[in-house]
Amino acid sequence: MELKGIKGFDQSEEYDRRLLEDVKKSVFFTKVDQLKAWSRTRSFWPLSFGLACCAIEMMGTGGSRYDFDRFGVIFRASPRHADVMIVAGTVTAKMSPVLRTLYDQMPEPKWVIAMGSCATCGGPYKEAYSVLNGVDKIVPVDVYVSGCPPTPPALLDGVEKLRQKIRLEAKGERVLKG
Repeated sequence: MELKGIKGFDQSEEYDRRLLEDVKKSVFFTKVDQLKAWSRTRSFWPLSFGLACCAIEMMGTGGSRYDFDRFGVIFRASPRHADVMIVAGTVTAKMSPVLRTLYDQMPEPKWVIAMGSCATCGGPYKEAYSVLNGVDKIVPVDVYVSGCPPTPPALLDGVEKLRQKIRLEAKGERVLKG
């Protein structure tokens, strides 16, 4: 499209150079996948699946001292509004279909954090006939937070690890499990 003859329009090389400088100063270039990953890491909406004493620590993380909200983490009661499931506590054989159903109801993309020894490996109850030795037998786990029970700072660290994992996956880099 030719724009010659329009009063006030300058097609000189100087104009092109100044325009390019202005664009470099004021326009942010990125890949769409990285932009989506950035926005996802800033607004986690976890579904709390608290089953035991780890749930108390998870609630403490949402309290005023640690304030999950300042990191963009807002607990949701419905799996259809959540993108992160935090499983905190002992998962039994009877509870596993409920856990899987809630996971399946979450929209994509979705992630899972296993919080505490009971959720990661069965904990002190792993020898019981009804206890599953880890929630990863039911749903894929992205981050494991160890401890019995883990402290609120440990859960905050687990959320930060999940953020890093999402960013690295958006860049196409390999991410180790855990």
